[in-house]
Amino acid sequence: MKAALQSIRYEPAGRFEATRYEKVHNVIFQDSKQGSLQVAREIASLIRERADKGQKCVLGLATGSSPIRVYEELVRMHREEGLSFKNVVTFNLDEYHPMDRSNIQSYHYFMHQHLFDHVDIAAENVHIPDGRISLQDVQEYCKKYEGMIEQAGGLDFQLLGIGRTGHIGFNEPGSHYNSATREITLDYVTRIDASSAFKGLENVPRKAITMGIGTIKRAKRIVLLAWGQNKAPVIRETIEGDISSEVPATYLQEHANTTFVLDKEAASLLTRIDTPWLVQSCDWTHDLTHKAVVWLSQKRGKPILQLTDKDYNDMGMSDLLSSEQSSYEINIKIFNRLQHTITGWPGGKPDADDTNRPERAEPRAKRVIIFSPHPDDDVISMGGTFDRLVTQGHEVHVVYQTSGNIAVADHEAIKAAEVANSIGPTEIFDTVIREIREKTEGDFDSKLVRRLKGNIRRAESIAATRYLGIPDDQVHFLDLPFYETGSIKKKPLAEEDIVIMNNIIQKVKPHQIYAAGDLADPHGTHRVCLEALFASLESLKSEEYMKNCWVWLYRGAWHEWETHEIEMAVPMSPAQVLRKRKAIFFHQTQKDGVMFQGEDLREFWVRAEDRNKETAEKYQSLGLASYAAMEAFVRYDFF
Repeated sequence: MKAALQSIRYEPAGRFEATRYEKVHNVIFQDSKQGSLQVAREIASLIRERADKGQKCVLGLATGSSPIRVYEELVRMHREEGLSFKNVVTFNLDEYHPMDRSNIQSYHYFMHQHLFDHVDIAAENVHIPDGRISLQDVQEYCKKYEGMIEQAGGLDFQLLGIGRTGHIGFNEPGSHYNSATREITLDYVTRIDASSAFKGLENVPRKAITMGIGTIKRAKRIVLLAWGQNKAPVIRETIEGDISSEVPATYLQEHANTTFVLDKEAASLLTRIDTPWLVQSCDWTHDLTHKAVVWLSQKRGKPILQLTDKDYNDMGMSDLLSSEQSSYEINIKIFNRLQHTITGWPGGKPDADDTNRPERAEPRAKRVIIFSPHPDDDVISMGGTFDRLVTQGHEVHVVYQTSGNIAVADHEAIKAAEVANSIGPTEIFDTVIREIREKTEGDFDSKLVRRLKGNIRRAESIAATRYLGIPDDQVHFLDLPFYETGSIKKKPLAEEDIVIMNNIIQKVKPHQIYAAGDLADPHGTHRVCLEALFASLESLKSEEYMKNCWVWLYRGAWHEWETHEIEMAVPMSPAQVLRKRKAIFFHQTQKDGVMFQGEDLREFWVRAEDRNKETAEKYQSLGLASYAAMEAFVRYDFF
């Protein structure tokens, strides 16, 4: 997978020359870690500057996944570089209402877990909206919160995240540009996005207390963080769209000292990144030309080979014609490049000329590892390719990186325990049933309950891999420690996780590795599992057997690679689509209203089939062969 962007130097607002589309200063980093470190340094510099002058530093702070690494770096600076928070006063943006402070989903809990318990800030200088305030007292409490911010001298620095609705804080669509701290009803999309943390939409509070847009805009400096592909649409709308109460973050266009700090996934739909030829003259590399021609074909609704000089000129791509002479020559090159991504032999076709094939012909029978973050991502995301690899004689190992126990609902665990007890009652299953029934909201599953839930998912996985013809000794369960917390919140990736990854790769010595390339959430399980693989590849790349190993990344049930990104497309017949569906069906606990459904109510097998069908239709619309479905991959070059 080729890096689309290089890191851009972080600069304060005022030094950014906006394109004709962009209305907010923004900087783009290769990943969320680099961006977070830069923001933490800016905050630390401000704290020290104010301390040197004997002044307090008033920070507005955010919660959610976006600022976690910023807080981690501030804690590290405190421990290792002597950064003191004695002169810091903080005001948090929001809190669910009602919400007890001891609840692990409360923002009070979050802030102490990630920052306040690890630095020397005075308790009286920490202000977080109180989710325990009675309904009749909320309005007066919010006025006092505003007063405390004013009494502190206003916010010197406000850190923000952004929701998919465009909310900042919990200022949902419809919020007034001059709104103050108040109680607000949460948007359905916001509650959906929070539902995994609360183990179901029905458990997510409907209301929250939030600073208002007007309060936020009075901050002297504002930095908004956005990481991951899921944030790309709202980031484009916020930076390039008109100011609107329907996207409250657009009000930040009116703030003179605001910077959006983005990773390359969150920035991917900005015009200068997504379609740079609409903004400026381009250096027409092979990859950019490929992307542009695919885009042009889709925009004009014409197969690639039917594009004309007029199509190129009308869509702002005339300079490409002047460098390549004619549309005909460009069209042929791009058509052939796309054609060469299609293969029915994902492990390579023996005794064939592989010059224009995505995979090597040799060795004829390859050792293959399919890494699956959860115990079903393998069949959901690449079940057809999985089936092809097995039937074409490759030694396929399936490696489940986490137990997936959190995604097993309590009623499924009780059902399994009761079935076991129906054969012969045992104390261990009686204990499981009792512990689940006595569990209160916010409690973690016990180790025993987690073990049962993990074993349920193991059994489902083994059933699916047997159906696809994999011997049981080629199915591996790593149970990476970062995941095994019993909670939605995970531990940071650690050396022990990398060692476990190294061990399985060293054992198999693969010629091919398949892994989930989802980059939607920087703290999501798929992303962490991918980072674990990348770290393992880095540590093992000097090994001789790794020099002959190719890595292919697939996407999950929600997203697919963009057509121009695809480097291997594996067609599926109607019969193979059905085999994939049956393999997914073995994962019974992940059907019929699963815990982490999100706003897409389709079952995973339906999402997967629709996505694979859509990929095939896109290839067909570009003028290529028609197939029932396609699975897509991008190659990652770790050398």
